[in-house]
Amino acid sequence: VAGKLTGMAFRVPTPDVSVVDLTVHLEKPASYDKIVTAIKQAAAGGMRGVLDWTDEEVVSTDFTTAKQSSVFDVCAGIPLNDKFVKLVSWYDNEWGYSNRLIDLVAYMKSRDLACNSESECKVLSKEVLAELKDTATKLCALGKGFLAADESAGPWLRAGHAEAAKIPDNIQNRAAYRAMCFSTPGLSEYISGVILHWETLFQDAANGTPMVDIINGNGMIPGIKLDKGYDKSGLSSTAQGPLGHQETWDKGIDDLDKRCSEAYKQGARFAKWRNVLQIDPSSGLPSDLSIDVAVKNLAHYAIICQRNGLVPIVEPEIVPNGKHDIHYCAKVTEEVLAAQFKALSLHNIFLEGCVLKPNMVKNGIDGKRVDHDTVAALTVNALLRTVPPALPGIFFLSGETALDEDNEEVATINLSTMNNKFKGKLPWHLSFSYGKALQKTCIVTWMGKDANVGAAQKALKSRAKANTEAVFGTYKAGSCPSVGTDGNVKQAAGPY
Repeated sequence: VAGKLTGMAFRVPTPDVSVVDLTVHLEKPASYDKIVTAIKQAAAGGMRGVLDWTDEEVVSTDFTTAKQSSVFDVCAGIPLNDKFVKLVSWYDNEWGYSNRLIDLVAYMKSRDLACNSESECKVLSKEVLAELKDTATKLCALGKGFLAADESAGPWLRAGHAEAAKIPDNIQNRAAYRAMCFSTPGLSEYISGVILHWETLFQDAANGTPMVDIINGNGMIPGIKLDKGYDKSGLSSTAQGPLGHQETWDKGIDDLDKRCSEAYKQGARFAKWRNVLQIDPSSGLPSDLSIDVAVKNLAHYAIICQRNGLVPIVEPEIVPNGKHDIHYCAKVTEEVLAAQFKALSLHNIFLEGCVLKPNMVKNGIDGKRVDHDTVAALTVNALLRTVPPALPGIFFLSGETALDEDNEEVATINLSTMNNKFKGKLPWHLSFSYGKALQKTCIVTWMGKDANVGAAQKALKSRAKANTEAVFGTYKAGSCPSVGTDGNVKQAAGPY
């Protein structure tokens, strides 16, 4: 009976979890692997939050309180031949349905704010809305994240490595290094978008090829950093924080509309704006004033981006400098994100065409350390309490770490722990937007020498692959080569 008869048995002893046993005769032949890939792509695209998958050995109770309406069980499917296949999918009747009602309410609100408002429809046409959503969906592609290459100076100056800091910082070296990174063969398997500095957006490689063409040609989307940094004189009525200056906000709103238009014409399709918030419990930082100024500044930037066809990355960064404990950071992170999405709503931001770049919830660099599980739990809980499900993606910044910590490994392990612990329970793509945490080993391998280009590209691709594994929650600590803490020096602080 081989190839003619097959079967399986289920025991579903839970009151609200059900299973779908779908047996299909296919019109066109397809391997089981191709079917699995198509389902994974759908789960990462337009069906995100509704459809999910698992390749673990599971039982019915594993799906209690699953938010998705269908969780495809990769291991339980049976391909009898290339035209006859059995697919198995689980769902929680009550929890899944309730979450779809929440999605509907959120969708209705987003339509009212972004589409049905007569004044906003004049700014965001149906064509622009469709383009924003399409770009955001591509940026949130299955397993992929961002390469943050938007430093104003050579990234080796911020890598925190003593020898790398000696590489001459000039326009030729910056172009050579970035062209090397962007042309890394196969990098788009793990990277969906590359964030550029203004110089790089309009720059050519040594062979005359525009940087945006290198990025597009390698299957990635160019983005642009649009904030102009902050003035350390800051908000005059606020206290000095751990960074050694008062609270701040970013400059650049005055000519932002013009710069957005120019960036779009040059090929950018998304943008980034970072506002810095400092923590100091003893001084009451961040103050209500700085939070209010920061989130409204970011919301103003976001709507200007969207009306110019750019998907905005909203980045309210709570820096880890200081001695605070992780629970204070969790409290502040929730306050900031709640205020941020209120401001985005007031500015009628189209959430489906926007992404968030937050800090992870961590202890201060000089505070009491905690394990990766604690970082993961507190970070994701803060997001679940504040970030609407209509937002397609969240891309973490790595943040500065202590000198005896490996920034690359810490960032990758934290992300992997989150996606492992909360697999199937998150409504958004939870990914990475790393600079130093993607590039440090690459930079130290390169060291400004043409002979090292191949090895440096391999190092970059290896760390990018490690972070894609982290998006799936499968990264194994230490499995990716890293320069580690050798030569660590305090990285440059402040605007970049």
